[in-house]
Amino acid sequence: DTGNDCVGTSVRHGCRSVVQLEMMPKLPDERAADNPFPEWPKVCKTDYGQEEAIAVFGHDPRIYCTTVKEFIKDESGKLKAIKTVKLEFVTDPASGRRVPREIAGSEEVLPCELCLIAAGFLGCQSYIAEAFGTELDGRTNVKTEAGCHSTSVEKVFTAGDMHIGQSLVVRAIREGRDAAAEVDEYLMGYTQLR
Repeated sequence: DTGNDCVGTSVRHGCRSVVQLEMMPKLPDERAADNPFPEWPKVCKTDYGQEEAIAVFGHDPRIYCTTVKEFIKDESGKLKAIKTVKLEFVTDPASGRRVPREIAGSEEVLPCELCLIAAGFLGCQSYIAEAFGTELDGRTNVKTEAGCHSTSVEKVFTAGDMHIGQSLVVRAIREGRDAAAEVDEYLMGYTQLR
């Protein structure tokens, strides 16, 4: 979402070109058999920013499996280019997780006057959960029963990024309201917040 916003904003400010680097591989255009409805669709989506770039420049601004390796300055210290490198994903034997690995010889230099970094969310700080003694789920979010905000520790509730992971602000607001109603019901025995 943030990368898309950066692309759209750049186009609206009259950029001469725009590139959106994506570390991850391009998702399929259609759902895979192991991603049925009603699960969240793991498909490639083109949002308003990319659509605007396509309309202005005639091509999708996204380059997949690529990251920035180096920022290159001119003689006055201003950014003039970025060195990129292609990535492949391999399974880490220790964790079993898929991790990116640079592909040797795939470096490329792209002219660049402005680089906006829309870094992904890596999860909540584990020391917070440790301080309260709460359990974490497989995504490092504070673990709760489905649809609840109460944790495995009595009188401890969770909401927002700590509960559902990275999301939109509007969803965080909804999370906060739902958690407040649950806390109110816990304290009062009822709630009028729903």
